[in-house]
Amino acid sequence: MSKTIDKKNKHMKTKSLLIVLVFLSTIVGAQELALAKDEVKFGYINKSGEWAIQPEFKGAKSFSEDLAEAMNDKKEWGFINRKGEWVIPPTYDKTKAFNSGIAVVLSNKEWFYINTKGEKVLTDVATDKIYDFTEGLAQIRQGDNVGFINTSGTVVIEPKFNKAFDFENGYAKVREGEKWGLVDKTGNYFVETKYDGVSNAYNGNVVATLGESHGLIINGKFKKVDGAQKIWDFSVNGDITYAKKNDKIGFINKTGEWIIEPTYDKVRAFVNGLAPVSIDKQWGYINTSGKVVIPIQYRDAEIFSSDGLAPIKKDKLWGFINTAGEQVIEDKYEITAGGFSIFKKNNEKGFVNGLARVKDKKSWVYIDTKGKVLKNMEFKNLELFN
Repeated sequence: MSKTIDKKNKHMKTKSLLIVLVFLSTIVGAQELALAKDEVKFGYINKSGEWAIQPEFKGAKSFSEDLAEAMNDKKEWGFINRKGEWVIPPTYDKTKAFNSGIAVVLSNKEWFYINTKGEKVLTDVATDKIYDFTEGLAQIRQGDNVGFINTSGTVVIEPKFNKAFDFENGYAKVREGEKWGLVDKTGNYFVETKYDGVSNAYNGNVVATLGESHGLIINGKFKKVDGAQKIWDFSVNGDITYAKKNDKIGFINKTGEWIIEPTYDKVRAFVNGLAPVSIDKQWGYINTSGKVVIPIQYRDAEIFSSDGLAPIKKDKLWGFINTAGEQVIEDKYEITAGGFSIFKKNNEKGFVNGLARVKDKKSWVYIDTKGKVLKNMEFKNLELFN
């Protein structure tokens, strides 16, 4: 009996070990890579600063769902995997990133969908225009009306809206007539289409405009924020955002109460309990009580990252400070010019998981939290890791 149990235990241990090894190999295989360009071509580096995929592509884009768009010397686009292997040969005139296992491509003046095997799919979808998938759904247009299909091509939200945005955090902004609202993935209203403007939902919080009133949607009802001229969304901090009143900016909480009176000309979001604020074109940082904890003395300042560092500008170039206000990296970089992702909403301009993408004179580099250049590698263009 005991020998039988021992054999079972050994079998279970072996099976568990295999599962762990498979899991680890998956992690290693899916390592984050950053698109980079040497003087001529594009490739991808790893977080050690080494070329994981050699720069051999005339054009390329960042990875999405473990596939990246890449162009050969004939200016034909296809898709590579994280080993740099062509998994969908370069035969297209244009491509768009994979999302939900489907990508939109252009060939012979026709846009259509393909799957991760490069097979043409969803050919029977009744739509006047092909839209990208996001969170498992894509828009369809029939005349003046817009709805949504799923990855099987099934219409899950009938085309009845005259405008819609892609899904984000499970909801999509839609317009009926001149009024805006939010729907979930079944087409049910999270916010009814009766507002003159709505934000996306972040941590369940929605900003809305009703006539001349600005407020929040709380438990399905509109709550006006006293005196607000404008309210920014909750996309960076899910519980606190900023709003304008009497032409000055302060902060409100998710119940629409002013927690920091509007006394600033400009502000940015709270991260790590600190937010950049500006008075008379000078920037500093306040805490959630509204107390200035890092003096208002900089020409510009960005939000803190989870690494506890924030970009600040004293003159023309950027350096980094810690949460105590101590400058830990010399101000000699550009951080918001060049690259390809800078126009993405809430694109992170500072440190992300221990590395920051910065421009040093004419070259892009990654630096660590000590200011050391990763592998002393310089690039003509450089993207974020993903």
